Amino acid sequence: MTRARMPRPHEVAAAQRDPRLLRAVSERQQDDAWRTRGACQSVDPETFFPAPNEPADSAVALCRTCDVQGSCLAWALEVGDCHGVWGGTTPRERRAMLVAWRGQVERDPDAADEPGPPVRDRLLTLVPSRR
Repeated sequence: MTRARMPRPHEVAAAQRDPRLLRAVSERQQDDAWRTRGACQSVDPETFFPAPNEPADSAVALCRTCDVQGSCLAWALEVGDCHGVWGGTTPRERRAMLVAWRGQVERDPDAADEPGPPVRDRLLTLVPSRR
């Protein structure tokens, strides 16, 4: 088993702009029954947990067609799950997203419920730009 490395700053910056993360933040805590409507319900769960040397392309492709992709990703980020494919993301992608997610949630736990600047603007403020 290999040890996962911490995401690099440029990976976190890219994750902050990722539309999948933005959707997850906006759909956070909106739908408690998302699991029952997932496209994954009709597929073998092993599809979403490929071996480290196997591609996750089929799982990610299925997730792209799913209506509850944002809620699924929000759940995985909320619990810190870095194994398997959740919300159309691989573990490596989610590790970078998790840094942005935790910064957002710790700073403003009710961000999805409050009016204010768009979620994207709040996420982009988490990592200082390089100049």
